[in-house]
Amino acid sequence: MDSKILLAEDESKIRRLVASYLVREGFKVIEAEDGQQAVDQFEENDDVVLVMLDVMMPHKDGFDACREIRDKSDVPILMLTARDTENDEVTGFQMGADEYISKPFSPTILVTRVKNLLKRTAVNDMSDVAAGGLRVIYRERSVLVDGERVVTTPKEFDLLYYLMKNQNIVLTRDQIICTVWDMDYNGDDRTVDTHIKCLRAKLGKYAKNIVTIRKVGYKFEWVE
Repeated sequence: MDSKILLAEDESKIRRLVASYLVREGFKVIEAEDGQQAVDQFEENDDVVLVMLDVMMPHKDGFDACREIRDKSDVPILMLTARDTENDEVTGFQMGADEYISKPFSPTILVTRVKNLLKRTAVNDMSDVAAGGLRVIYRERSVLVDGERVVTTPKEFDLLYYLMKNQNIVLTRDQIICTVWDMDYNGDDRTVDTHIKCLRAKLGKYAKNIVTIRKVGYKFEWVE
């Protein structure tokens, strides 16, 4: 694989642990101890395929580093944080982050999330999608229904984005789970049905565009 990942984390033990797991999976890891060093390393390495940034770092925090890197590149960015609050997530996404994971985390799950993010960015261009008055703004992690912002959970957002990017294509529950949830997800596939139900409740008149395909899965149906 030998894909290059930039890992910025000021806690050396965590940085070395995460780096070792990534190297074991075939990635090449460039390490940074603070936000400024992360930006400098990114500028010196034009073949980085993914950036991982801790939020709380000296000299320049992860949010500022994220913003600076996003101004220069569309590279996937995954934020690491010890603070599990919605405001932090919103701030990260507004700065251009693509994924968010809270500490403490399993290194194995983190590696899975990295692989999923790389797969997701390879499959689509992470551009915004729209159907009538329903808009999904990817970088801001925002859903607008006729101009009004609708609050969704991270999984609801990813689910809607996946459905709308594959407009008029039937997606099986297994396909949805493999893409929206972690590849090693072992839960009941009825969780897809539950999330669809919650999503429909938030989309108003556009709820009907998420069509159930009996015994198969779902599709986002739209005719221009």
